[in-house]
Amino acid sequence: MAMAGPERDMDLQPAAAPRGGPAGASGGREPVAAEAQARAAEVGAVVVKGPESSAPTPGSPDAASLPAGSPTQQGAKQGPRRRSLLLVAALALVVVAGVVLGELDPLLATLMVALLVALLFSLPQIPSLPALPEAPPLPPPPAPPVRGDAQAAAVVAALPEPALLLSATGEIITANERFNLAIGTTRVGDPLSFVVRVPEVLDAVRAAAEDGLPRRVEFAERIPLDRWLEAHVVPLRLEAHAGIRSGGRRAADVPDAVLLTFRDLTQQRRVEQMRADFVANASHELRTPLASLSGFIETLQGPARNDAPARERFLAIMAAQARRMSRLIDDLLSLSRIELNAHVRPQTKVDLGGILAHVCDTLSPLARDRGVTLDQVKDAVPLEVLGDRDELIRLFENLVENALKYGAPGKRIEVRLFRENGTAVVSIRDFGPGIPPEHLPRLTERFYRVDVAASRDQGGTGLGLAIVKHIVARHRGRLGIDSVLGEGATFSVRLDALPGPEKNGGQTAA
Repeated sequence: MAMAGPERDMDLQPAAAPRGGPAGASGGREPVAAEAQARAAEVGAVVVKGPESSAPTPGSPDAASLPAGSPTQQGAKQGPRRRSLLLVAALALVVVAGVVLGELDPLLATLMVALLVALLFSLPQIPSLPALPEAPPLPPPPAPPVRGDAQAAAVVAALPEPALLLSATGEIITANERFNLAIGTTRVGDPLSFVVRVPEVLDAVRAAAEDGLPRRVEFAERIPLDRWLEAHVVPLRLEAHAGIRSGGRRAADVPDAVLLTFRDLTQQRRVEQMRADFVANASHELRTPLASLSGFIETLQGPARNDAPARERFLAIMAAQARRMSRLIDDLLSLSRIELNAHVRPQTKVDLGGILAHVCDTLSPLARDRGVTLDQVKDAVPLEVLGDRDELIRLFENLVENALKYGAPGKRIEVRLFRENGTAVVSIRDFGPGIPPEHLPRLTERFYRVDVAASRDQGGTGLGLAIVKHIVARHRGRLGIDSVLGEGATFSVRLDALPGPEKNGGQTAA
């Protein structure tokens, strides 16, 4: 028994014969050794055949080229072998189960196992696919706001104007809701240029972050609508960002944040433009009669000095121009007074029926001159509102006078007063040529005229309907204008009525 191990080792040596051993013993072992050597050669051929027949794919590591003993080389050698053994074991279990259950013949099962094993070891080994490259690491989540940022965000959120807090390098720290609604939606960490694309503002922010001086920039936007904005740039130093800035520079005298606020100047610019237009129009309206007066005065002082008929005619024209200037000045003063008190609602109780009767009586001579009948229709029950009597008289005088001037001669003007759902309604309708629809939205603008020549011939100043609009607005009422070409126009004023009986219709008074 002690010689079994050495004898087996010696049999595996192909050419070595035992030294000094008996010849009979050596000759008895040679067939066994030759058979063992042949078996070893067969096994070696089978084992070596697989790797030789499989070419390494590009980019895949070759097990032979890896360092000996490395985990990659061991895995490359042991992985396919382990999978083959597991497959053979699984097939053997299936065959044994078939034999035990009587489903397979033992001899046939043995042949099947041998065939599968031979086929398995004869197929070339399939190289493993190269490993996929690792995905790049996800960016780290944004750092939670420190105390300085949280306090600054609370202050920015409470500002009444669109505001944005930026770092010294121009990244967004926080923005309030007004900024998101008026300028654009922001995201923390984005550059300012993502939402504000105005070079002047971007330059002002960079300069303020460098020198620490506040700046103010005005700019206009044309898309989607025309609007004017003012940007205020204020450099700040926050506790959260104090210390070393980029480049190792101390931030003792350099801001580490910038507060950017915006103010909408659109309404202010429009008011300024309206004021400029008003002054220009008023100057023009005053200059025209003044030039006429100057010309007639020079004529009377020169060639027409002794011409009595020409003198009378020129004096009449001069008087008309003087009255026109007087009306224009009165309208300008009235409009200024109404605008001055526009925020104060009148609180005096007045009777609209009495005011309309007074207006119709005052304008009845003009109606007779034009051959127009004034028909007044009102409720039998008095209808009262809170208002300024003088302003309401001016309001309805302007509307009735316009109807008399621009309505068709020889027809009638209908003035109606009635209560409707707690509202006092006054409508003034003429049966003239009507107003083209494209002019209706601008009728209440200052110095706007549908027909400039006709308006001046009628002695109009271009301010009558503007005064009407402002009086209605001061009384918290509503003005409506309806017109059909060829059928006339209707101007209606609605004011809050004081409590009283609901009654529609009325009786006519000429």
